[in-house]
Amino acid sequence: MNVTDFDSIRPYNEEEAKEAFQRIVRQHEFRTIVAFAFGEDKIDEMIARVAATKSINEFQRNFMRPLVQELVKKTTRGLTVSGFHSLRPDDPHLFIGNHRDITLDSSILATILTDYDIFLAITWGDNLMVSPFVTDLGKVNRMVTVFREGTPREILLNSQRLSAYLRKTILEDKLYVWIAQRKGRAKNGDDRTDPGVLKMLSLSGKGDLVEKLKPLNIRPVCVSYEWEPCDIQKVKELYISSRQTYVKSKDEDLQSIIGGIMGQKGRVHYAVGNSLNAAMDKLPEDLPNNERLQRITSLIDIEMFNSYRLWPNNFLALDLLNNSREFQNHYDAKTEKAFEEKTAVMLEKLQSVKGNPEELIQLFRTLYAKPLQNKLENNLSPDSPQ
Repeated sequence: MNVTDFDSIRPYNEEEAKEAFQRIVRQHEFRTIVAFAFGEDKIDEMIARVAATKSINEFQRNFMRPLVQELVKKTTRGLTVSGFHSLRPDDPHLFIGNHRDITLDSSILATILTDYDIFLAITWGDNLMVSPFVTDLGKVNRMVTVFREGTPREILLNSQRLSAYLRKTILEDKLYVWIAQRKGRAKNGDDRTDPGVLKMLSLSGKGDLVEKLKPLNIRPVCVSYEWEPCDIQKVKELYISSRQTYVKSKDEDLQSIIGGIMGQKGRVHYAVGNSLNAAMDKLPEDLPNNERLQRITSLIDIEMFNSYRLWPNNFLALDLLNNSREFQNHYDAKTEKAFEEKTAVMLEKLQSVKGNPEELIQLFRTLYAKPLQNKLENNLSPDSPQ
C-alpha cells in the first residue's frame, strides 16, 4: 500500500466532477432536496443548472451556496458568525471542528467561507457513503474519504495516507480543510477532541510534534445549534449503548443525514477560534511527547468550549439537571415551554425503546446542558464571546 497513492481518498477532479453532475441530477434524492429547499416548481431549472455546470467552483457557487442558504432559511431562526474576518484565501488553515450534524456542520461552514472567496475540503468517514448520490455529492464538494476500519497495519497506512493528503491540500493546493475533532458526532453535547486526530496529523511532516503541526495552521471552529436536529436519535443511541452494543439499522446514517438537513435547528452560530501556533510555541520544550499531545488537545478543547455560543435552553437544561434556578435570568417561560414540549416529543418518539423515562429525560437534558457545564468547569465566562 503506497501512502502517496491518494486515488482512494481524494475528491473528484474536474473531469470526474463533470460526469458526476450528470449522475446527480438523475437521482431521486436530488429532486427531493431541491423540492424541499426551492419548491417543486424549481426542479427542472435546477436540473438544467447543475447539468450545465463546468467546474467544481461553479457547482459550489451556483448550486450548493443557494441550496444551503435556502436550507438555513427554512430550518433555522438565523445564522450568525464570528472570527471569520481574520481569514484570508492565501493563508489556508486546518479547521478542527466540533461535530454535531453529519453533513451540515461542514456544509454550512463551506457556504459561509465562499463569502470570503475561500474554498473548503472536508473529511468524511467512509461509512457515510450510504448511496451513489451521497458519494457523488460529497466528492464534487471536495470530500476527502477517511477509512476507519481494517487490520492494525491497514489503519496505520490509511492514517499515514490521510495525513499526507491533508498536508498536501493545505501546503500545496492552498485549500482550507475541515476535520471533525473526533470520530462520529458528539452524542452527549461534549465537544472534546480525540488526541488520535492530532496523532494522525503528525504522521506526515518533519520535526517534533509542534514542528509538524504548525505548518497546518490549526484553528478550532465551533458550531452551536440552539436545537439539535437529531437530538432524539442521539438520546436513543446513548440509552441503548448504556445497556448493550448499539447496532445501527441499515439506513440509519442516511436517515440521520436527511434528519439533519430538514430538521429545525433554531438559531445557529459559527465561531472561528484562534490559531494554535502561538500557544504551541509556549509549551515547554522538555515535555514528553504524550504530555505535549495532551496539552495541545486541551488547547483545542478550551478554545472550543469558549467559542460555543450558549442559548437560553442550555441554561435551562442545567438548571433542570440540578433541580435549581441558578440561571433563571438566562431564560424565560417561553424557553421552558419549548423545552417541555420537545421533551414530550422525545419520549413519544422513543416509546419503542421501552426505556426508563427519567433516564431518557436526563440524557436529553445533558445533551443541552453540557456546553454550559464545560464552560463553568474550565472557568470560562458563560456569556458567549461576541
